[in-house]
Amino acid sequence: MSATGDGEGATGEFVQSLARGLEVIRTFDAEHPALTLSEVARRADLTRAAARRFLQTLETLGYVRADGRVFSLTPRVLELGFSYLSALSLPALAQPHLEHLSREVGESVSAAVLDGAEIVYVARVPTRRIMSVGITIGTRFPAYATSMGRVLLAAIPAERAREVVAASHPERLTPRTRTDVDAIVAELDAVRTQGWALVDGELEEGLRSLAAPLHDRSGAVVAAVNISASARGDADAWRDACLPALRAAAAEIDADIRLV
Repeated sequence: MSATGDGEGATGEFVQSLARGLEVIRTFDAEHPALTLSEVARRADLTRAAARRFLQTLETLGYVRADGRVFSLTPRVLELGFSYLSALSLPALAQPHLEHLSREVGESVSAAVLDGAEIVYVARVPTRRIMSVGITIGTRFPAYATSMGRVLLAAIPAERAREVVAASHPERLTPRTRTDVDAIVAELDAVRTQGWALVDGELEEGLRSLAAPLHDRSGAVVAAVNISASARGDADAWRDACLPALRAAAAEIDADIRLV
């Protein structure tokens, strides 16, 4: 898509300038916390002139700060997601159960929801840093390569899940990552039947995770919870040791959700 100026999309309802402004914000991430004008323009697929206008507007609004030639986000961007997180009761309901689960198994525990082809972390209890990138609330990963993602994909209609996986264009994140769409879909079928997902070294080498679904009062899957740990010892033995506690915590969170 060309990004040389402001305007509306083809439907007349799509505000292109808003979309581009949000894209500028999304150019900043954990690996790129500070960017030059040229870098923002390249990552957002904008001209330098357009990127400059958006950055100056965001700076005026307090969402971006400039330090010489380098731009970075300010804490005010958290306001953009605060209303959503405030309205979403799941993190508050899940947090005490995640803390208890983490103490019980001695590992990091998280909850996530599905957003398109990615999972988004909404709650987390870390015990140690086990990935090369830091995981915080709002961190996103490709659903096809994560235990929580596979649980969430398995909960949607099978054909839709296949479409989402195919549109993700799975890439080999590690030597163990499954990238064949048919193989991933077959794994989703297994997850759908067994009610849990184990991913061993597919998102990052040396990382193992086990996930189970969370349900609303109607029984629909609304999120997933997982235990993640450094891959050591036999994966099946680790799964068997952690799965009862994981399922118990998920059932307790489900029970709290039904009360809301």
